[in-house]
Amino acid sequence: MTSSDVPMIESLGAPDSQFHSLRFGFENTYARLPQRFSAQLAPTPVAAPHLVKLNVELARSLGIDPDALMSTQGVDILAGNRVAEGSEPIALAYAGHQFGHFVPQLGDGRAILLGEVMGRDGVRYDIQLKGSGPTPFSRRGDGRAALGPVLREYIVSEAMAALGVPTTRALAAVITGERVLREIALPGAIFTRIAASHLRVGTFEYFAARGDTEGTRILADYAIFRHYPEAAHAKRPYRTLLDAVITCQARLIARWILIGFIHGVMNTDNTSISGETIDYGPCAFMEAYDPATVFSSIDVNGRYAYGNQPRIALWNLTRLAEALLPVLQQEEGNDEAALASANEALATFSHTFEHFRLAGFRRKLGLLSEREGDLALVQDLLDRMANNGADFTSTFRKLCNAAASPESDKDVRSLFTDPETYDLWAIGWRLRQKEESVSGVDRAESMRKVNPAFIPRNHLVEGAINAAVERQDFQPFEELLDITSRPYDDKPGQERYSSPASPEESVTQTFCGT
Repeated sequence: MTSSDVPMIESLGAPDSQFHSLRFGFENTYARLPQRFSAQLAPTPVAAPHLVKLNVELARSLGIDPDALMSTQGVDILAGNRVAEGSEPIALAYAGHQFGHFVPQLGDGRAILLGEVMGRDGVRYDIQLKGSGPTPFSRRGDGRAALGPVLREYIVSEAMAALGVPTTRALAAVITGERVLREIALPGAIFTRIAASHLRVGTFEYFAARGDTEGTRILADYAIFRHYPEAAHAKRPYRTLLDAVITCQARLIARWILIGFIHGVMNTDNTSISGETIDYGPCAFMEAYDPATVFSSIDVNGRYAYGNQPRIALWNLTRLAEALLPVLQQEEGNDEAALASANEALATFSHTFEHFRLAGFRRKLGLLSEREGDLALVQDLLDRMANNGADFTSTFRKLCNAAASPESDKDVRSLFTDPETYDLWAIGWRLRQKEESVSGVDRAESMRKVNPAFIPRNHLVEGAINAAVERQDFQPFEELLDITSRPYDDKPGQERYSSPASPEESVTQTFCGT
């Protein structure tokens, strides 16, 4: 493969040498990789950028002065109108399986990686602009983003972080002062995303599809350096890398399941090597429990339904293992041994996922020890919820009070179309609790730490987006951000944020922001 496989743009533009008040401290390791890994180019300037929201706390954790970011020069950087000192903007190359169909070249079609910074926690983070203009990977797209999808990603990614789920983060949202044409003309926006990295399963597929074993090895070594440095000292570093990614993905998908989250577009190019949730497109949170729940308008066959997510994660990881076979072969000595090693690693996923899932549901039910019948107890509750249309988040949150006092059973019963269905399950739950010497008050307190009172419910997200897009009213957006930033705290008087949608409010479809 030659560098011409990734088209290059000659001019990057120059940072303003007079602008020194805002320093990111970029340390750009990915830009040092061979040319075929990315395309160098500057973001496309916009007409009239205006800052909608800055994540001040996150900026400080990255060692970036939030006041400087909110200045005219800072907003220009967040809008792509200025290249910051030390930035080496690039669009990353990758491929991917989209709804099971392989596309050999995707890449950052509307995103540009500005560079990497070291956070105050000693971790390296990417700073990326989404909606920053066309790149060589745009495939005839405009490279822009509409305001609605930017606000959705901001709300949901920050809610996921508050819920304790590994995720990319929102640093800023900027209105561009331009319109983007989708079905209709919409206000344009740019989203600044922070990620542990933007390495994807699809990045490995990109080099594997080209028979570029050297590229695969360089990428694998980089992933080890970036995320799994312990693998560098292992006897079989590439197998150790595969094992680590499998474990992280199993843990991540279990966390999704435990909060009722549906990603909506689990393509391999949306599967992060770091184990973070990435690319919030038609994502949504389930209300009435049903494993077949789908919201994404493009997922017509339910491939990425809530209950299918573990299976799809394994499918995606299998594509990663296939892409790694050339370096596993070098490590194992022959093709047969490499294939056996890959399959051995993949065989651990289901057990690992189930371990994290069951451990999580035990905590959600206030069970502090392990018993053989716990899985059946969990599944029995879920089946009864599914048959009675019980709201997933509300059921587990109200169980917290029921753990402290059976008098609160009435609040849980009210969520079931047949309340006696809950009563029958609760008998077994309370018998199981008696096997542990924990007070009801302490049990309830532990449950409140893992059962959120608030999630970004779909109708609330849509309401906040519509208010911003249609009326330039960002107050609902701000209020929802505030509520979901502390999801485990009770907030008297804010019951509308914890209540399921009424029939007229219900959101049945979510849409990709491309």
